[in-house]
Amino acid sequence: MSQSAGRETRQSTVLVELVDDGGATIGTREKLAAHRPPGEPHRAFSVFLFSSDGRMLLQRRAEGKYHSPGVWSNTCCGHPLPGEPPFLAATRRTVEELGVAPWSLRPAGTVRYDLEDPHSGLMEREFNHLFVGRVADTPRPDPEEVAETTLVTPDGLRGLQKETEFSVWFETVLNAAAPEIRRLVPEHLW
Repeated sequence: MSQSAGRETRQSTVLVELVDDGGATIGTREKLAAHRPPGEPHRAFSVFLFSSDGRMLLQRRAEGKYHSPGVWSNTCCGHPLPGEPPFLAATRRTVEELGVAPWSLRPAGTVRYDLEDPHSGLMEREFNHLFVGRVADTPRPDPEEVAETTLVTPDGLRGLQKETEFSVWFETVLNAAAPEIRRLVPEHLW
C-alpha cells in the first residue's frame, strides 16, 4: 500500500477486531471507540526490529497522533484491519510508518493487557500479537506517524527510559517478547 493510500485509510473510519479473552474475533468497532473508557478488548500487534549489530529500532510517535503522541515506543505497533492476519498487518504498517520492510520477521507470542494512557485517558485493552525481526535499511518515517527514530543498545534503552516517556504498553510488550528477542539477538541481554 502506498503512503497516500495509508493516509486515506487513517483518515476514514478504521475498524478494529474485538476479541474474547482467548483472542477469538467476536465483532468489530471503530478504533477510537474501542479505546474510550472502559475500552473494549481488541486485536493489536507490536513489532521489535533490530539492526545487524543488535540495536533495537525505536520510534517516537508523532505529536499529531490521537493516542500517546510524542512518546517513545517499540519499532511499530497498531491494529490489523478486520480479517487481516496480524503478521501481514505488522509488515504493512512497518512499511507505511517507517518506510522500511522488516526481514526475518517472526512471531514472538501474544500478550493480553488492560492499561490506561495517563495523558489521554484512553484504554489499551489489547490482545497483542508480538513480532521480532531485523531491519537493514535506514528508516524513512512518515512524519504524520513518526517524529523520529533511534537505534539503542540495552544500556541505551535504559538511559532513554530514565530521560523521557515511553508508551504505556512498551514495557509490557517488551517483557512478553523478550524470550524471542534473546533468540534473535543473543549477543545482547535484552
